[in-house]
Amino acid sequence: MKTGRIIKVSGPLVVAEGMSDAKMYDVVRVSENRLIGEVIEIRGDRASIQVYEETAGLGPGEPVYLTGEPLSVELGPGLIESIYDGIQRPLDACREATGDRIARGVELPGLRRERQWDWQSRVEVGDQVVAGDILGVVQETSLVEHRIMVPPGVAGKVVKVHQGPATVEDVVVQVETEEGIKDITMMQRWPVRRGRPYKEKLPPEVPLITGQRIIDTFFTVTKGGTACIPGPFGSGKTVVQHQLAKWADADIIVYVGCGERGNEMTDVLLEFPELKDPRSGEPLMKRTVLVANTSDMPVAAREASIYTGITIAEYFRDMGYNVALMADSTSRWAEALREMSGRLEEMPGDEGYPAYLGSRLAEFYERAGRVKTIGSEEREGSLTVVGAVSPPGGDLSEPVTQATLRIVKVFWGLDASLAYARHFPAINWLTSYSLYSARVKEYFDRHVAPEFQELRGTAMRLLQQEAELEEIVRLIGIDALSEEDRLVLETAKSIREDFLHQNAFHEVDTYSSLEKQHRMLRLVLRFHEEAQRAIGHGVPIDDILQLEVREGIARAKYISEEELDRLSAIEEDITAEIDGLIQGIGGEQSA
Repeated sequence: MKTGRIIKVSGPLVVAEGMSDAKMYDVVRVSENRLIGEVIEIRGDRASIQVYEETAGLGPGEPVYLTGEPLSVELGPGLIESIYDGIQRPLDACREATGDRIARGVELPGLRRERQWDWQSRVEVGDQVVAGDILGVVQETSLVEHRIMVPPGVAGKVVKVHQGPATVEDVVVQVETEEGIKDITMMQRWPVRRGRPYKEKLPPEVPLITGQRIIDTFFTVTKGGTACIPGPFGSGKTVVQHQLAKWADADIIVYVGCGERGNEMTDVLLEFPELKDPRSGEPLMKRTVLVANTSDMPVAAREASIYTGITIAEYFRDMGYNVALMADSTSRWAEALREMSGRLEEMPGDEGYPAYLGSRLAEFYERAGRVKTIGSEEREGSLTVVGAVSPPGGDLSEPVTQATLRIVKVFWGLDASLAYARHFPAINWLTSYSLYSARVKEYFDRHVAPEFQELRGTAMRLLQQEAELEEIVRLIGIDALSEEDRLVLETAKSIREDFLHQNAFHEVDTYSSLEKQHRMLRLVLRFHEEAQRAIGHGVPIDDILQLEVREGIARAKYISEEELDRLSAIEEDITAEIDGLIQGIGGEQSA
C-alpha cells in the first residue's frame, strides 16, 4: 500500500503530503489506527482528507495509507432490516466487536459474509445477458424479493450457473465477455457519489399515496418526485417523515438519520420493528433500511450518510421497486459542508455555507426519479426523495432552505403557530405548494373521481377566503359579516379541523385511503352547498350551525375504511336536515 505523511490536523480535516498517487474522493486509512477518510482536495502532492472518525491524538508525521478506491457501499442480500452508520458499518456487528460505542478504526463489511442465501437462478447456460438483467433471486425477507442483476459494464454469454444456497461472496454466475470470463457474485460495490445508470427518465405522473390527507389531496408528491419539509424545532418534521415511511405506497423505505438527535433515531429503531406493514401485516422493518448517523458522531460522517442512503435506494430502484428515501435532516448535512469548507479556508457564501451548497444539494436531489431501468427486459422503478430541513428558529429565508426550494418540486411548510395550536400535521396550507398537481390530475380523474380535483380547488379557495375574512373580523368583528361570509368561515374551519387535522397516533385516523379522502372532502363541501341553499331561502346561519349532522361530519375521520358507506348516509342526513329547516321557514312565512 502506498503511503503519505500527515503534516496538519484540524478537527476532521487532515492534510497529508506524498499523496501524488491519490485521486479525488479516494478512500484512505489515516494513521496506524486506520481511521477512515476521503480525499476532498488535491494540490500538488498534498491532499486534504475528510476523516469520518474522531481525530483526537493524531499528529504530524503519522502515515496515511492509500487504497486507490472511491468510497463505496456493498449492495446485495442482507441490506433489508440492517441498521448502518454513515459509512455502511452495521451497528449490530459494531456492538458485537467493540461494545456500546464504536471504536476508532473499526473495519466491518456492510454485508455479512457467512450467511447462506437461498439462490434461485433465472438464467441458463448459453443465455445472452446485458447489464441490468436479472440473473436470479433471493427471498431476502417475507416482503422483499432481492433480484441479483448483471453489474453495469458487463455483457456476454452465461457459461456457468450455481445451484443451491450461496453466500454473497460465492460466484453464482460466470459470463463470457469480450475481456474474458467474468465471475458474478450476489454482491456489487458502487461508489456513493456516482449515480447508478438507467435507460430513460420518465415523467412524474403517478402520485405516491401517503394516506395523509393534506399531502395527498392538496400537496401531492409523485413516485420519483422530490419534496422538502422545512420547519422549526417541535413542528413535527420527524413525525411527518415517520408517517410517510409507515404508510407511503413504496415497496422499500430507506430512512437516513443525518446528524439527528439520538432519541429521534431511537424512536425509529424502537417503532419500526413494532409497526405492521398495512399491506401485508408483517413488521415494517422487513422492507426498510436504516442509516443512523446521530449528532454525536463526527461532523464529517454526516456527509457520507446521505450518499450511502441514496446509493442503496438506487440499487433497489434498479430492481424495479418503488423506493422512498427519507433524509432527516439535510440541514445537518449542510452544516458538515460548512465545517469542512471553513477548515479548507474556502471563500464562504451566505452565512458561512460554501458557495457550492446549491450545486451539492442539486446533485443529491437529482438522483431521484421514475426511470426505465437498464437491462433487456422492460422494468420501471422509482426513487422518491423527501428531505427535512431544520432552519434555525424556523427562518425559511436561510440558505439551506432557499437552496432546497430552488430544486425540489413540493414544499410542505411546517408552521410553529399550527404546532402550538396542536394542529397536526402542521403543514401550512397557504404557504405550501406542489408543482406536480397538474401532472397527477389524470391519475386522480381515472382512479378516484373526475370531481376530486375540482373539490380540492373549491376547498383551497375557501381556505384562502377565510384568511382574507379573518383580517376583516379582527378589525370590525364577526357581526359585521354577511351570512354568506360567516358560512365561508365555518366551512373553512370544518376543512381545517375535520379534514386537514389528522392524528398520527389514532389507529383509524393515522391513514386515509384516496376514496375516504374524496368522500370526506365531498361531505364538508356538500354541507357548504346545502347551507348556501338554506341561506338563499332565508334560514338564519345560527340555525344551520346547530344542526346535529355537523357532529357526524366532525367524526367522519374516525370511520374505518370498511365502513365508508356511513359517509353516504351522512350526506343524505345533510340534505334531509337542511330541507327540514327550509320547510320550517316556509311554514312560518305562510302562517
